[in-house]
Amino acid sequence: MTPGLPPAMDRPHFIGIGGAGMSGIAKILARRGAAVAGSDARDSATAEALRAQGATVHIGHATGHLADDASSVVVSSAIREDNPELAAARERGIPVVHRSDALASLMDGLRPIAVAGTHGKTTTTSMLAVALSTLGLEPSYAIGGDLDAPGSNAEHGTGDIFVAEADESDRSFHKYAPEVAIVLNVELDHHANYASMDEIYESFETFAGRIVPGGTLIVSADQSGAVELTRRLRDQSSLKVVTYGESESADVRVHKITPRGLTSEVTVLLDGKLLTFAVSVPGRHYALNAVAALAAGVALGIPAHNLASALGKYTGVKRRLQLKGEAAGVQVIDSYAHHPTEMTADLEAMRAAAGDSRLLVVFQPHLFSRTQELGKEMGEALALADASVVLDIYPAREDPIPGITSALITDAARAAGADVVAESAKDAVPEVVAGMAKPGDLVLTMGAGDVTDLGPEILARLSR
Repeated sequence: MTPGLPPAMDRPHFIGIGGAGMSGIAKILARRGAAVAGSDARDSATAEALRAQGATVHIGHATGHLADDASSVVVSSAIREDNPELAAARERGIPVVHRSDALASLMDGLRPIAVAGTHGKTTTTSMLAVALSTLGLEPSYAIGGDLDAPGSNAEHGTGDIFVAEADESDRSFHKYAPEVAIVLNVELDHHANYASMDEIYESFETFAGRIVPGGTLIVSADQSGAVELTRRLRDQSSLKVVTYGESESADVRVHKITPRGLTSEVTVLLDGKLLTFAVSVPGRHYALNAVAALAAGVALGIPAHNLASALGKYTGVKRRLQLKGEAAGVQVIDSYAHHPTEMTADLEAMRAAAGDSRLLVVFQPHLFSRTQELGKEMGEALALADASVVLDIYPAREDPIPGITSALITDAARAAGADVVAESAKDAVPEVVAGMAKPGDLVLTMGAGDVTDLGPEILARLSR
């Protein structure tokens, strides 16, 4: 089926159109026939992919980029009020639409699956998108990362299923009304928007309350925050709750996870039968994400054995333990992990994959507020590596906080017994890593900022 264009979305202008979330919505609208335009701070492969879809993409932000006949201006929470295009839209009376409202409108008339949680959303959404596509169901999807090429973070399919990553960071996931929702985990993060765990629980309860009557919540039976959320939701009789995980109480119980280098094999007990399938990415946490995807598909009525086979076709998403290459006997892998729980999970997966070889990490903290609250835990996570290089904090949308620097992390790492080096000059890192790395080592670039750019540079330096 091909839904029509949502109201005010026939000539949308996106501020920050190259962002992971924004570009996906823009791509789907372009595929539906909208005259899409937008701007971004810098040119990119994503911007070029949007142009190939027929979108007009301006570089830089200026009043003149906003067409007089724009039907709406789409913004994310990262766009500041003093942005010239946003100011012009308000002055001209052009409707301003939040990214989440635009995404919600794309799901109207379809069967949405919304994937939420503090960690693992992009991977799980990607697993579902790939599996459903493999089964010929032609889903639409919007993901916070590229599957295999710039622009592959979204697709307008002809089927009736829409898979979406549901972002809790600014409570925008309250806008969706899914038939099936997944909650992978519930932890305190996004400290600029949430002051306590109680606020986090309330937010996830609101999200669960948006599931359509008769719909299903898939939720972890292992992670403490998710277990507490389930307890709080038990009195909602209209909501079907299906738990998954290694806990013996799980409705979809993980019987065994077998690591196989950079892949794994998982066996689950579902409806009294054992089902085994491959997961083509390393780590226990990714195997559990695949089980969540399996449970969600089953909740939509898709046969479990078909889904299990299709999930094996998933080969990863960019920045989620993505192999960037090998040089001088050293493999370089990229990780988006930026919260201590994510860091620990990816480091444990890489520690297992490294075997007797060494694991070296280049870590870039993301956000001053996150470092202020979780810097100690980040440093402790780095103790899982044999040696680490820690960069300055990547600010993203935030202004500096006095006294908050990467030293919070390096001090904690050293206190935990880690071998860690502080390096403020990002362009010096390839040389530093080349001086540390030996054949057989794994090098992991880690963080949600531009640390990802260092992978190719490290490989180039190792090749010399």
